Amino acid sequence: MLIIPAIDIYNNSIVRLKKGDFESITYYKNTPVQQAKLYDSLGFGTVHIVDLIGSKSGKLTALESIEKIKAETKLKIEFGGGIRDEKTVSELFAAGIDFVIIGSLSIKDKTEFELILKNHPPEKIIAAIDAKDEMLKIAGWTESTTISIYSHIDYCAKLGVKKFLCTDISKDGMLTGTNTGLYKKIMDRYDDIQLIASGGVKDIEDLRNLKEINPYAVVVGKAIYEEKINLKELAKFAL
Repeated sequence: MLIIPAIDIYNNSIVRLKKGDFESITYYKNTPVQQAKLYDSLGFGTVHIVDLIGSKSGKLTALESIEKIKAETKLKIEFGGGIRDEKTVSELFAAGIDFVIIGSLSIKDKTEFELILKNHPPEKIIAAIDAKDEMLKIAGWTESTTISIYSHIDYCAKLGVKKFLCTDISKDGMLTGTNTGLYKKIMDRYDDIQLIASGGVKDIEDLRNLKEINPYAVVVGKAIYEEKINLKELAKFAL
């Protein structure tokens, strides 16, 4: 189980939200590049980066930070937020992004989503499963849908997608623990996907519980920034 620390970027600063609510924003002192260098120095291999303005507006605002992180660290980057077309995906890969996370586009414009998968290796695409009560939410979690997470996994998997980032929105940024039951339900149903769990990790014990069901990876965010998890201890857990 990979441990993937998170960097959420808003106006070139690291922030965290509660349940995706921009009215509950908290800023942290390190710049995105400083934080990435810290993760790199501790031996983490991959970082999860979200452009929060991009997730709402569709306009990328974090490319400068991303290019510096790629130039100044050895980290792989999985990136989401603001991806609305194939041209943007090509731009991100050109900037050195290793994996692109696609959420809203795969719901709102299937033709463009399928073009992306035609022009780029499916193994470099991560489908975002942002869920509340097992139903998808999109546009930075501001819009509800009537699409279940299972029907969407079925659709993406048929196109060759293997990696799925599942975030329980009700847990995200709340430090109340993860929805292990949901992740287990997904893994029991699909034994040929790589599930990345996200949302609610509050301490090392949560990670031990996740390790028992053993998803492909888990994203850890607010618990790091609120110092609920010691980064050095987290790095050792990741080995």
